[in-house]
Amino acid sequence: MLKSTEHSDELIEILLSDVLEVYGYDFTGYSRASLKRRILRLYEMDKFVSFAEYRYKIRTEPGYFKRFLEEITINVTEMFRDPSFYKTLRTEILPRLGTYPFIRIWVAGCSTGEEAYSVAIFLKELNLLHKSLIYATDINSEVLATAGQAMIPLNKIKLYTENYIAAGGSEHFIDYYTANYSLGKLKDELKSKIIFSTHNLVTDNSFNEFQLILCRNVLIYFDRPLQNKVFELFNNSLEKFGYLALGTKETLEFSIVAKNFERLKGEKIWRKIHEL
Repeated sequence: MLKSTEHSDELIEILLSDVLEVYGYDFTGYSRASLKRRILRLYEMDKFVSFAEYRYKIRTEPGYFKRFLEEITINVTEMFRDPSFYKTLRTEILPRLGTYPFIRIWVAGCSTGEEAYSVAIFLKELNLLHKSLIYATDINSEVLATAGQAMIPLNKIKLYTENYIAAGGSEHFIDYYTANYSLGKLKDELKSKIIFSTHNLVTDNSFNEFQLILCRNVLIYFDRPLQNKVFELFNNSLEKFGYLALGTKETLEFSIVAKNFERLKGEKIWRKIHEL
């Protein structure tokens, strides 16, 4: 363990500068406390003799950098997480989007894809999947590769089924996957309407115009200036009267684009009512 807090802070800033210089990943605006904790955890876990060795391995071995990226980016997710949110999505938001000739949805920070597949299931139940496209993006190409496999662990099926029922699912969750040893394979029809792609919320620009953007439990790891930057990106990526959904501990209030949105009652969902 690194002895001095000040010293370790300085080393971590140097390491993050390396990551930006060599790989183009910018963690400047990320919350330092959680980022530092995860960086030091990997340092200890892989038993490095010195921080210099750790830094050299990250700089010079792209394979190890992938491991580093996996460890320091948050990938906690589940299908139909926060069922009350999904119930609102199913009963209020998606039916309104059904009036559009084509529906474009962005799931930003999608991790291993559970949220994107959850949205696809409800689009199918509302007979909207055939005219929808879900763009599911993440900074981490490794978790996107996992997402593209459309596999779910069978030990999580009970939780996912309970979430699905609580969220107002109208069919049987078992109809959406086939069991294969310890994994469940989600139906190809769901995956066919999802495009998984790398996108860095910090450095990348808007790439389409959407009627719905979901970015839930990602912004809590960003500082205020970076949150504002991402909110500007979302504002520019949303059609007028489109919807932005955030996590339970996140808010659009007090942001630089807040005046363009009105919040729906209940869930952390905002509707864009003004252009810039």
